[in-house]
Amino acid sequence: MEKDLPIDMLVSGEGEGIRLDAFVAGAIGVGRGPAARAVEQGRIRVDGLARKPSFRLKQGMRVQGACPAPRQAGPVEPVGIPLEVLYEDEWIVVVNKPAGMSVHPGAGASGPTLAGALIARYPEMALVGDPERPGIVHRLDKLTTGVMVAARNAHAHAVLSRAFKAHEHTRIYLALCWGSPGKDSGTIETFMQRNPKDRTRMTSRAKEGRRAVTHWEVLKRWRDFALLRLKLETGRTHQIRVHLAESGHPVAGDPVYGPRRRARTIPDPRVRSALEALSRQMLHASLLGIRHPATGEYLEFTSEPPEDMRAFMSALDAAQEGS
Repeated sequence: MEKDLPIDMLVSGEGEGIRLDAFVAGAIGVGRGPAARAVEQGRIRVDGLARKPSFRLKQGMRVQGACPAPRQAGPVEPVGIPLEVLYEDEWIVVVNKPAGMSVHPGAGASGPTLAGALIARYPEMALVGDPERPGIVHRLDKLTTGVMVAARNAHAHAVLSRAFKAHEHTRIYLALCWGSPGKDSGTIETFMQRNPKDRTRMTSRAKEGRRAVTHWEVLKRWRDFALLRLKLETGRTHQIRVHLAESGHPVAGDPVYGPRRRARTIPDPRVRSALEALSRQMLHASLLGIRHPATGEYLEFTSEPPEDMRAFMSALDAAQEGS
């Protein structure tokens, strides 16, 4: 049976002038084609009225209805690739995810996935949870590294899924960001939703959406960059990347939310070269704390920053020492 994705949103100032089909696509994460078909079929209305997909929205209008969810791919195929396992027992497995590995198949995902690697190592996990994301209870962006936990049986999956939904876990990240925050610590609290102008991006410049809270502190400062420790109170898509970018301190190397051509402004050639060599955002999930799904014991797992982050920090140290 086809599943519907509901929409019930007020158009904010950022949505002013956006086509109705583009707004719907960005709001609920579907393609422009399916969104346009839902509008043409009268399944999505503006202030209660049927409109054309090309209808231009105005601030304050209400968009309501539903759009069919995109069809899912087939079951995950096992892929025999090595994993850095930090902990394993009959209930859970904790891994250090590398950059470039998607957590599970999906829109925009290509190459081997963590889910595929897990079921190759633990075949029983293929029957745990959603067949499209077996064993998966949370995720990291493809280019983000660090600690992740997965469930090896149905009970562990149910317990961990509830805990992550209730934000009962501890998630600490390290990020190298542009600039130097004016304070030593702080909290960013916003609403988050998909950017109505580009459905592949998120935005925190919204008056409604899902609550997003990020606590941060500065661990080290350099001339043009800073190392931050961030604790997530919530776990929204791209939360840290969006919060830092829209507060004026985007994550170094971020291909989506980072500044373009800004590397040219860096005076030190070592830092400039190191920055230009980055192929991903300098964001690392350094600590994950959970309650064990069987014993209830609180466990923490940690991971050191990967080589590319260490190399970039070394370039920053060398430039600072030589100045």
